[in-house]
Amino acid sequence: MPQAGLFPWSDAELDRRLRAAVRSMWTTREAQGIRQLETGKPDAGNRGTVTGGRHLDGFTDLLATLAKKAGFGVEEIRLRTGVEVPGFYRPTKKWDLVVMRRDRLCAAIELKSMSGSYGKNLNNRTEEALGSATDIWAAYKQGTLGLHQPWLGYIFVIRDEDGSTAPVSLPKTPLKVDPVFAGTSYVQRYGILCERMVLERVYTAAAYLTSPLGKRGSYTEPHAELRFAQFAKSFFGHLIGCV
Repeated sequence: MPQAGLFPWSDAELDRRLRAAVRSMWTTREAQGIRQLETGKPDAGNRGTVTGGRHLDGFTDLLATLAKKAGFGVEEIRLRTGVEVPGFYRPTKKWDLVVMRRDRLCAAIELKSMSGSYGKNLNNRTEEALGSATDIWAAYKQGTLGLHQPWLGYIFVIRDEDGSTAPVSLPKTPLKVDPVFAGTSYVQRYGILCERMVLERVYTAAAYLTSPLGKRGSYTEPHAELRFAQFAKSFFGHLIGCV
């Protein structure tokens, strides 16, 4: 078992692993887009690069490795299969990474990315994120998940480009919109979403990254409170105490 509180990687090593995950995301999305075109049935717009899935596997693999460092066995770390968690408003919901210990849910993580149609997808992503968390917390309060409170994580990666960084006007409504959204870009709005979900304890922790299209693995973290390093250390710390 690892020593309690001792994070296994230096900041430089965590950054290296994170850049590899970002690089894998873009490489996989590109490959999926090519395969869609080769079938002769490409999805509309850039959906061909995301409907194939697996483009965020680099992130789940990184977090699964971290769970192993926290003392969890392969059979306790679930990704891609066995990731259904009981809900309250529906029977089950699939998460991207689930960590179990015996019959205890220790952690569940949702991962999302966005590389276009930012305005249309902002509402969809918001509803998905809030719905998933609301469902699992309601199940926990009902006692479906036992007495131990799980750790919920949310990771969002958005493409850094003109369409996501340019300020967007607010729609006209009969009611006043929260002024925090005035003059903001979609990059800023997604950041506000993630930040507020943590502040309101919808998720235990969230990580928010922007990245330009390419294979260098470069990324930025526009919100200091949503840095991946903080997310990873919170996740690891919870797992250390999940006995």
